[in-house]
Amino acid sequence: VSAVPEEEHHSVDLIEKNYVYGNTEQEVSVYVKVFTNSPFLICMDLARSQDDIIDPKYLWIGPDGDDLEGRMYVNLTETGKLMVMGFREFMSGAYTCTLSHKVIDTMTEQEREVFETYRFMIYAYREADHLYQGFVRFTTKECELAANGHFFEELKKILNSIISDLTCYIVESSYKCHSIKIPKQGLQQELFITFQVSPFAPGWEDICQQVPYDCEDATNMRVQEARDRIGEFFSKQTYALKHEFQTVPTIHYVDNSFSVTHIDSCRPGFGKNDVTHKSCASCCVVCDPGTYSPNNGVTCQLCRKSRVKQYGATSC
Repeated sequence: VSAVPEEEHHSVDLIEKNYVYGNTEQEVSVYVKVFTNSPFLICMDLARSQDDIIDPKYLWIGPDGDDLEGRMYVNLTETGKLMVMGFREFMSGAYTCTLSHKVIDTMTEQEREVFETYRFMIYAYREADHLYQGFVRFTTKECELAANGHFFEELKKILNSIISDLTCYIVESSYKCHSIKIPKQGLQQELFITFQVSPFAPGWEDICQQVPYDCEDATNMRVQEARDRIGEFFSKQTYALKHEFQTVPTIHYVDNSFSVTHIDSCRPGFGKNDVTHKSCASCCVVCDPGTYSPNNGVTCQLCRKSRVKQYGATSC
């Protein structure tokens, strides 16, 4: 049996215990999902934590500049670890800890007090909401056909009925008709149909009431299921064309033409920024003071006039 080196033991422990160590050289960024508890922030760096420390004292200061001792939403241990509980947008910002401890000179037995400061930037984040952009083609007899519009409306109804129990629906749908020159076959008229699958059909908030904490997780699961069902519907069209029709209908599915891409959106007050938030690039991170996001876009916009002081502003 091979023994695990001491250092490896430590790194395994760190992962399991959900600790984030400070760094005197630079501030440490930490991302906490809204409504969850932050990891434990340690008021020392990894190297210092392996040493014996004489008479340690810890002072944690929150984003508002006040001492965090005794606050309802923090868990402060006697060894200087800080956990912020039930994290919300307004709790974002700089958390600073000062560690003071004694150093005793073994030769002269003189004591001196040493201070070290560790700074953490904590940001609230949410998972992005997913929408799916679908694209599909159908052949038709001619572009001016009145039946094309009727067909498009019927197709929307069918797709909506497939996914309505998931509180998802089809939005932003449109079609265009093009004539296409196909190698060895001549001209063919085709309907190019685009649509989005959205998880925000009327009534979606009621479902959220049942899972207030991670609503976007539930929402994303529903819209993914909706996307899968629609994909299945179109693959059945291919089968029907090959096996079920004596004469092919005038308007029919173009084999393998269904494709889907996902579009992210963020809740108001949140946005994505893969430059400032590299380690949480796919997250919707709370908008910084001085910026705001009024809608379900993915960018926090700069405030031109007044300076917004708080994190997560939805208006300027």
